[in-house]
Amino acid sequence: MFSKGRYRVRDAETQNDLIAAQRLRHLAFHGGESDGCDADEFDAICTHVLVEDTATDELACCFRLLPLSDGGEIGRSYSAQFYELSSLKGFDGPIVEMGRFCVHPEARDPDILRVAWGAMTEYVDNNNVELLFGCSSFKGTDSDAYLDAFAMLKDKHLAPRRWLPRVKAPSVFEFAQKLRRKTPDVKQAMLGMPPLLRTYLVMGGWVSDHAVVDRQMNTLHVFTGLEISAIPPARKRLLRAVAG
Repeated sequence: MFSKGRYRVRDAETQNDLIAAQRLRHLAFHGGESDGCDADEFDAICTHVLVEDTATDELACCFRLLPLSDGGEIGRSYSAQFYELSSLKGFDGPIVEMGRFCVHPEARDPDILRVAWGAMTEYVDNNNVELLFGCSSFKGTDSDAYLDAFAMLKDKHLAPRRWLPRVKAPSVFEFAQKLRRKTPDVKQAMLGMPPLLRTYLVMGGWVSDHAVVDRQMNTLHVFTGLEISAIPPARKRLLRAVAG
């Protein structure tokens, strides 16, 4: 795709590229106890994007993309395993699911996230994508650790009613209902908000009214949507500047 500063962005082309992404995902999501791979059946139908450190050739970040022609195909997505998404079947226009987004646990450079979003912007522009969606994950399955963050999502960032996902997973935390009287501590909310989700939200993204308790991945995740037309023009210019 492109290079920016010390980072190079490209699509995975070989089996070794895919294995490198799966190993980074395992490290990020499951910890470093073994040299394992995080893999599932969706890998075969996705494009895998790699952000590499040109100084070391090490993989710093990766994510995968599943393009769908419109909302009528939403049932093919990874997210559809966990959320009842029939409300989005009427979305008219190209959509893409971004999944398994992760940054190497030892990487601290904020440019990694900026470059990854630059790559995503380039993809969205080149493919006329109108909706970006996926699951945004909180580490661990203890909802009490993130009550302020969930209260802020409830107050400011719930999906429009016409797109709102419904409950499907057997274990969920219905934060919009359970925290309806809670006023969030803004500082604590932002400290608890995952970086990827924060980026979605500043661009106008929205979330489901409940979090799925995913014990296999050891996460709590919310369905997250971003209508491209809703991104503020100034933010679009910044993202395109990175991609350019």
